[in-house]
Amino acid sequence: MGAHAVSGALHPPAPQEQGAPQDRRLPVVRPDLLGWDAGWEGLRVVVTGLGVSGFAAADTLAELGARVVVVDSGTGEAQRRYAETLELVGVVEVLLGAGHTAELPAVEGEPAELVVTSPGWRPDAPIIAAALRQQVPVWSEVELAWRLGARPGARQPEWLVLTGTNGKTTTVGLLESMLRADGRRAVACGNVGTPVLDAIRDPEGFETLAVELSSFQLHYTELLDPVASAVLNIAADHVDWHGGFEQYRADKARIFENTRVACVYNAEDLATEQMVAEADVQEGCRAIGFTTATPGPSMLGVVDDVLVDRAFLAERHRQALEIGQLADFGPMAPQHLVANALAAAALARAAGVSPEAVREGIRAYEPGEHRIQPVAKSQDVLWVNDTKATNPHAAAASLKSFQDVVWIAGGLPKGVVYDELVVEVAPRLRQVILLGRDSSQLRSSLERHAPGVPVVGGRVGDDGGGGPLPALERRLRGEDGADAMRAAVEAAVERAEPDQTVLLAPAAASMDQFASYGARGEAFIEAVAALMDRRHAGEARLGRPGPAHAEQAEQERTEDR
Repeated sequence: MGAHAVSGALHPPAPQEQGAPQDRRLPVVRPDLLGWDAGWEGLRVVVTGLGVSGFAAADTLAELGARVVVVDSGTGEAQRRYAETLELVGVVEVLLGAGHTAELPAVEGEPAELVVTSPGWRPDAPIIAAALRQQVPVWSEVELAWRLGARPGARQPEWLVLTGTNGKTTTVGLLESMLRADGRRAVACGNVGTPVLDAIRDPEGFETLAVELSSFQLHYTELLDPVASAVLNIAADHVDWHGGFEQYRADKARIFENTRVACVYNAEDLATEQMVAEADVQEGCRAIGFTTATPGPSMLGVVDDVLVDRAFLAERHRQALEIGQLADFGPMAPQHLVANALAAAALARAAGVSPEAVREGIRAYEPGEHRIQPVAKSQDVLWVNDTKATNPHAAAASLKSFQDVVWIAGGLPKGVVYDELVVEVAPRLRQVILLGRDSSQLRSSLERHAPGVPVVGGRVGDDGGGGPLPALERRLRGEDGADAMRAAVEAAVERAEPDQTVLLAPAAASMDQFASYGARGEAFIEAVAALMDRRHAGEARLGRPGPAHAEQAEQERTEDR
């Protein structure tokens, strides 16, 4: 029987001795399949999807002696290479091509006993639906990894797990950095980088796993046993996959189940706190909040320019412990990055990481490309690439990092509604430039809720009705994404004024004009670089982030935190 998260013990339990039995709740489905010495030998398993996680699952199951069939609709070079390798290690059969995905295949003529699925496979996919009808368990590779634990002879890692609509990859990277700064052998894995199955099969073993989990992975995961868990935020996304927002929320909330030490929630997103209140956790587990404002007891937050911990210290009702400063982030400390760092710090502190290591982890962390990436500063205008802001929630977080913004937005809208975003950020907008084959919905929201903000692009015209479009607007909505981005940058430089920020934060997907959000970001960087090259003397060129560039940006930028 579980419990609800409370203000319980101040310190996490001591790490488990190697080989000691774990005091954890057992799964309901196939509780016999726990550990490397369980009944995997001869088990009939279908693995759906032959990407990185699917390959890891099939390889692991073959090593365990299971009889494995792998199915993937693709027939590309990557799938063929994976297939050749898997056949060499004893996988029974690899079925490539869309024709193999219409039904659940047999395994050497007998019905499958288990399906391990890659995250992208929807619950209504024919194979998954057939397995559920036949009462065949469907697991994520994360479920399989948790059930196995570390391979025999290696250390058993502690799991720190997190999810959220936005910010997962940044937060898990910060968490990994903090853990390593504390001297631990740790790795970020799961939905980013290393598959969690590869992490638990590491011959030496890791002390701690920083595990990013998507809603897709959580949907197919029955139970975990994490030291600490976190939901960063929740907003409408992937609702078509889950069948609705409530189902999406419910899958995200699964991450808190059975947590041992701390359930970490966003105090500025009440839905995440409600998830903790509803979770069935282990006895003594605490609810720990994070906020970019002044924190209360059992929370982490910010006081002036200092990051503080009021959760993991005995005198938390009267004192706060410094764990960092905004200056530790380097040239910019956007609000959502600070929030991500506080969430990572809460997870790290729940696992006993020192305050000094938290701060050093923030300092050592190098953000990935395309997320609040300073590109250039010229004539007191800062140019920032946040192409990874592919939905309204992410774009709102990005826009709230700056006060006076020339906003480059638009793209493939994925059926989202923009009204709430525009209402929230309208006071910060000075100009808007819309890319995309059809950004009329975003333009309509801007006209209704930010009528005083000039907008270029997003109008229906020419082939869409409404009369001929000016040349600039035809370029912004053209099929040539690179030219569309050059047009957007040219329009922005004509409109931006000193002390403003030109921000690419599209609030939309990229596939209408670009191969990926990364390609969209590269097009922005190249267009800005070309602009800077045309401005010779006196221009401050940052290019890609790095220590020297960060120092230059810090000297030049207008403070806006």
